Amino acid sequence: MREKSELEIIEPEALEPSNNTQTDSGLAAVIDKVLEKGLVINADITVSVADTELLGIKIRAALASFETAAKYGLQFPSGTNMETIAWKEAIVGKEECPNCEKRVETEQLLNKSCPWCGWRSAKAKQLTVSKILK
Repeated sequence: MREKSELEIIEPEALEPSNNTQTDSGLAAVIDKVLEKGLVINADITVSVADTELLGIKIRAALASFETAAKYGLQFPSGTNMETIAWKEAIVGKEECPNCEKRVETEQLLNKSCPWCGWRSAKAKQLTVSKILK
């Protein structure tokens, strides 16, 4: 009996160590990283005897947060209500604040300030100065 197994993981950089100055460690940090980047597993398993395939199994699995899944266009089960507030928020682009590292809507972070820590981008500062001069 011959068994063939192939395991393919997409986006391996999600598992590489990052250069964060934070000292996050443990299971919570690993789960957070996997949900943020996403993990896809494709496995093809076949069992053959005398070059005759007896059993063939194809496994396709994806693990990601809804935000990451929506960003990469993964399909969701039929009946998923995508008109909810959570879905609408997941589709909006978000960036990490350089000061407090919380995720904030890109538009707000660049043009206004971070609602968590008050950090302001150079563009937001320039917009404030131009409003004052007018």
